Amino acid sequence: MSAETEYVKCLIIGSGPAGYTAAIYAARADLKPVLYTGVIAGGQLTQTTEVENYPGYPDGIQGTEMMENFRKQAERLGTDIRFGYITSVDFSTLPHKVVVDENKMLTADAVIILTGASAKWLGLESEQKYNGFGVSACAVCDGFFFKGQDVAIVGAVD
Repeated sequence: MSAETEYVKCLIIGSGPAGYTAAIYAARADLKPVLYTGVIAGGQLTQTTEVENYPGYPDGIQGTEMMENFRKQAERLGTDIRFGYITSVDFSTLPHKVVVDENKMLTADAVIILTGASAKWLGLESEQKYNGFGVSACAVCDGFFFKGQDVAIVGAVD
């Protein structure tokens, strides 16, 4: 691990809608937020096509475009957005200790964790082939499109 430790006032872990929203509010409060994106910058919505169930987009919007707008607004207000994955945290002391990518140490007065969720696939070849064409990873998000049709829902638990 790098010998150098960086201090940040406000660390945000996660770059989905909640992460960027936290960044926008933290930046407006002059907390100088640093946001680490995680594995998928922009979260699950970057893997979504049409989003029409989010307020403020009366005609719908593509998931990637929506998350790009969130990112741009957070950056415009002063958020330092970085690609990286948080590999460990220690909340037993103040400031909190956080390790990025197993090699960089940060300390932070506040850590906001907004890591969202990720789809759990069965691993079938047909899942990817038909993703967006009848196969979905979110029954709540996409159930609307299948009104009046017979559907099957498969769940997974870790």
